[in-house]
Amino acid sequence: KRFKFPNPVNETSARIVAAGVVVISALFLLTNSTLVLIALTYGFAARVAAGPTFSPLATVATRVITPRLNLNHKFVPGPPKRFAQTIGLTFSATALVLTLLGFSSAAQLVITALIAAAFLESAFAICLGCIAFSFLMKLGVIPESVCESCNDISLFSANKNPQPASRA
Repeated sequence: KRFKFPNPVNETSARIVAAGVVVISALFLLTNSTLVLIALTYGFAARVAAGPTFSPLATVATRVITPRLNLNHKFVPGPPKRFAQTIGLTFSATALVLTLLGFSSAAQLVITALIAAAFLESAFAICLGCIAFSFLMKLGVIPESVCESCNDISLFSANKNPQPASRA
């Protein structure tokens, strides 16, 4: 399937994408370019819809950069990462609409918040969207069936070729 979000997700790739989001978002703050916001919003929409398949940033991260890094890659459940990408889409689309309506200062504030979240993911593997996802699961807003592996972190190990453990 072309429109399938990966599960599990290589956290190294996710962090590289987050670093790219920081750079693109900072470029918007420096230039106030609507085209930069369109590219940022497209990237989030593409990743929400199909993971790295249609996102140039994610494709470079997953197919070019990550394979060349000699690391023990950690794999994490996909649904929380997709939720985080959806929040990024919401922020970038909001900033785009604000910019188109002439509220560039408000758009810059929204993008600054996005930079903060993406920086935490990139630098420290702190995924604020994933934390929100977990909280919403605990509240019952997101059913456990959406991410059964989120309750069993032992399913994913730090190796280069992960296979989720089978549940017998």
